[in-house]
Amino acid sequence: MLSYDRKEKENVMSIIMEKDAAHKIIDRMPPNATWDDLMREVYVRQAVERGLANSKAGRTKDVKEVRAKYGLPE
Repeated sequence: MLSYDRKEKENVMSIIMEKDAAHKIIDRMPPNATWDDLMREVYVRQAVERGLANSKAGRTKDVKEVRAKYGLPE
């Protein structure tokens, strides 16, 4: 029987969840979807999940700070 420490178990669960999420993305796509369509969906999902994780961890910036950095009006 294989034995995993907690971190390894979390990594294995993450992989399983990602496969499940990938299947759900594919199942929602139209029959004429392309590889590019799939890649875009996966990229967007990954970017959203990363952003949510950063937000939850407190790694955010104030809107005013970002606007000032890029010279955008307030």
